[in-house]
Amino acid sequence: MAGGHGFSGAGRVLGKLVGPRVKWLVVVVAVLVSAAAFAFAGEPKAVSTTAASLPDSAEAAQVTALREQLPSSGVTPAIVVYKAASGEIDTQAVTASRDRAVAAVKQWAPTGAAAAGAPASAIPPQVSQDKGTALVIVPLKADLPDQANSDAVAALRAAVRDGLPQGLTATVTGGPAFGADIGAVFDGADIKLLGATAGVVAILLLITYRSPWLWLVPLTVVGTGDQVASKALTILSRISEVRADGAVTGITSVLVFGAGTNYALLLIARYREELRRTEDRHEAMRAALGSAAPAILASGGTVTLALLSLGLADDPFARSLGYAGAMGIVIALAYALLVLPAAMVLFGRRLFWPFVPHVGTQDPSHAGAWRRIGETVTRRPVVVALASVAALVTLGLGGLSLSVGQSPNEQFLAKPEAVVGQEQLAAAFPAGTSEPTTIIAKASAADAVTTAAKGVKGVQEVRKAGGDDKLVELSAVLDASPGTTAAFDQVRALRTAVHAVPGADALVGGTDAEALDSRTTAAGDRLLLFPLILGIVVVVLLLLLRSVVAALVLVATVVATYLASMGASWFAFEHLLGYPPLAVSTPLLAFLFLVALGVDYNIFLATRAREEAAGGASARESIVMALAVTGGVITSAGILLAAVFAVLGVLPLVQLAQIGVIVGFGVLLDTLLVRSVLVPAVVSLLGERFWWPSHPADRAGSHRVRS
Repeated sequence: MAGGHGFSGAGRVLGKLVGPRVKWLVVVVAVLVSAAAFAFAGEPKAVSTTAASLPDSAEAAQVTALREQLPSSGVTPAIVVYKAASGEIDTQAVTASRDRAVAAVKQWAPTGAAAAGAPASAIPPQVSQDKGTALVIVPLKADLPDQANSDAVAALRAAVRDGLPQGLTATVTGGPAFGADIGAVFDGADIKLLGATAGVVAILLLITYRSPWLWLVPLTVVGTGDQVASKALTILSRISEVRADGAVTGITSVLVFGAGTNYALLLIARYREELRRTEDRHEAMRAALGSAAPAILASGGTVTLALLSLGLADDPFARSLGYAGAMGIVIALAYALLVLPAAMVLFGRRLFWPFVPHVGTQDPSHAGAWRRIGETVTRRPVVVALASVAALVTLGLGGLSLSVGQSPNEQFLAKPEAVVGQEQLAAAFPAGTSEPTTIIAKASAADAVTTAAKGVKGVQEVRKAGGDDKLVELSAVLDASPGTTAAFDQVRALRTAVHAVPGADALVGGTDAEALDSRTTAAGDRLLLFPLILGIVVVVLLLLLRSVVAALVLVATVVATYLASMGASWFAFEHLLGYPPLAVSTPLLAFLFLVALGVDYNIFLATRAREEAAGGASARESIVMALAVTGGVITSAGILLAAVFAVLGVLPLVQLAQIGVIVGFGVLLDTLLVRSVLVPAVVSLLGERFWWPSHPADRAGSHRVRS
C-alpha cells in the first residue's frame, strides 16, 4: 500500500466505516451534523468597512490608532462631486443639495466629540478653478458596520440627486462610497458563486462519468460540505478575528468545492477499479480507501498546513483566508473520506449505469490513451524533458514586466460610482484632494512639522485638521494621483521630512501611506511564507514517498508551474485583457494555491507509481502504469478545479478574476504538461534513483517478511 504508515493506517481505519450497517450510521450522523450547522450557525460578526488592513506595527496603522485618541476621531468623509454639463456650477443648487444630504444621513453622522468643529451644513462647497466642478464633504461615523455604511451611502446618493437642476450631476465617492460599492459586489455573491460552481461541477461530473445519476452523489456530498464550511466560517468569525467578508467566503467556497470534488474523483476512480476485482462492494470500497486515502490525506494535509502558515502573515486578509481556508479543507476531507464512501456503497454498482464495472472485466485505462502517452514520453525522455522545460521557461518570460499594486480605482472590473467620482475629482482638483495624507505629531512641534511638510516637492497644501493639547493632526494634499508610484514617492519623501523634525515624533498615514505599507507588508509576507510553504510541501512528500529525490523533483515542478503561470497570465493581463497591476496579496495567494493544490496531482501520480514499484515494477514501468490508470481521473480533476477557480470571475473584482485566471491556467498547465509529460520524462531519466534513498520494493519485501 502506498505512502507512510500513518497515512496507510488512516486508510484502514476509514475502511471500517463502510460496512453493511455502519454505512447507514455514518450517513445519518452526517445529515444530523449538517442540519445542526445550518440551524445554529447564526450570522457572521459585523465588520467595519474601515477595519484594519495592516499590522499594528505599520506606520499608517499607528496613525490610525493615534487619530482615534483625538476629539475628531470617529469621522470618515464621504465626498460629493457636483459637475456641470456646461458652464459654471450653480452654487445655490449645490448648497441646497448639500443641506438635503446632511439631513438624510443624520442618523449615521458623528456626534459629540467626533463632530467637533464646523458642522457639515456650514462648510461651503469647494469649487474648481474652471468653475465647472464642486465638491462637498459630508462626514459619516467611522467604524460603521458594512450594512449601515451601505445604507448611509445609498441615502446620501439619493438625497444629493433629488431636486438637482438639469445639467448638474452629483456623484458620491470617498472611503465610505468605496466600502459600499465593494459591498455591493458581494450582494448575493454566495448564491451566485454557489450556483455557478455547482453548475460547472455538475456538467463536468456528468461528462466524466457519463451516468445519469452517479454525479449526483459526489455533487450532493461536496455541496453539503461547502455549505457546512460556510456555516463554520460564520461561527469562527464570531469567536475570533477572522473576517467572514465576501472575498474570504468566496475563495474558501471555491477551495472546498474544488478540493472536495478532486478528492471525490480520485476515490470514485479507485472504487470503480476495485469493483472489477471484488464482488462485494463494501470490500471494494475498503480497498479503495486503503489505496486512495493516503494520497488524499497527504494532499489535504499539505493544503491545510500551507493555509495555516498564512497565520504568520502580517496581512490581516491573508490571515483570515488562511484560517478560513484551512478549516474548509478539513471539512472537505471529512465529507470526502467519511460521508462519500458510505453514500456510494448505499447504492451499489448500479450507480455506475450504463458503464457498470463487473468483476473480471479489464480496466480500459490499462491500454488506453494515457498509457500510450506514457510510453511515448518515456521512450524519448531527454527530448521530452527539454521541450517541456523550454515551454515553461518561455511562458515564465511573460512575467519579467510583472507589476504589483492596485489603486482603489483599479480594483473593479466594472466602474462603480465611487471610481467615477474619483476620476471627476482628479480632473478638476489637485489629485490628492479626495484622499489627503494625514500627519500626526506632538502638538508642540506643529509649526515645525507643517513647515517641513510644505517643503516637500509635490505637497500642495498642509492644514490643521484636528488635535488636542498633546497631538496635532495635519492634512496634506499631494499633487500625485492616489495609488500611483508618484504618490508613494511623495509619501516616502514626506515621511523623511517630518521624521527629521526634532522631538515631533511625527508619523504619516492616510490612503496612499496605507497602500505603500501594504506593499511593504506583502513583500515581507512573501519573503517569509514562500520558503515556509515549500518546506511544508517537501516534508509531506518525504513522509508520504520516503524519497528525497522524488520530493525535490515534484516540488521543483510545481514551482516551475507557478512561475510559468504567473508569466503567461501577466502577459494576458497586460497585453490582451488590459487589467491593472496585481493586488499586493495575489502573488502569495497564487503561490499557495498552485504549489499546495498543484502538488496534489503529483501526489496522486507518485503514490500510484510507488504502489506499482512496490510490486516489482521498474521506475519507468511504474510511472507508465501510474499515468495509465490515473491520467483520466487526474485530468478530469484538473479541468474541474481550473473551471471552479474560473468561477471567481463572476464577481466583478479584478483581484478575484486575476486569481482565478492564474490558478486556473496553472492547474491546467500542471495537469496537462507537468504531471502528464515532464514528471514521467524525469522519472524515466532518473530511473531507480528517483526513489532514493529507499526503494518501494525493498520496503514492501521487508514488510512482508515481518508480517
